[in-house]
Amino acid sequence: MSPVVVLVGPPGSGKSTIAALLAERLKATHRDTDTDIEAVAGKPISEIFVDEGEPHFRELERAAIVAALKDDGEVLSLGGGAILDPATRADLAGHTVVYLDVSLGEASKRVGMSVARPLLLGNVRTQLRNLMEARRPLYAEVAKLTVMTDDKTPDEIAEQILEHLA
Repeated sequence: MSPVVVLVGPPGSGKSTIAALLAERLKATHRDTDTDIEAVAGKPISEIFVDEGEPHFRELERAAIVAALKDDGEVLSLGGGAILDPATRADLAGHTVVYLDVSLGEASKRVGMSVARPLLLGNVRTQLRNLMEARRPLYAEVAKLTVMTDDKTPDEIAEQILEHLA
């Protein structure tokens, strides 16, 4: 049992948008681990970071990923930092993982000045660049396919992934 496809990538890469499109086209369910975490915690991720801290959030994230990877036939999108956990990276080895890559400039435009993203507080562009530089090798490590999302519509990105799945 496993998801049809798992999407990973930095903030602003389009994981949630593309996952919803893929789920629609595959007649599958879209599951987002960030949504699962918020449901369990009963509050937004930004509040989890403030109230309990990042380590607690990462524990909730790990539990959500373990549960989600057991479900069959879903299109799964993971939070941007999910791949930081070595156990999660190991768990992803047997799955079809797609890394949605995005340039810093495009990610900055898409994310904007979002206060809903606690790791991007302060200088958003600098924080985003640092996250992307640190995480890129980890995204690439788990991915079976990398799709650059710059200058592509969500439909074009979904179509490229569907071609790979076929």
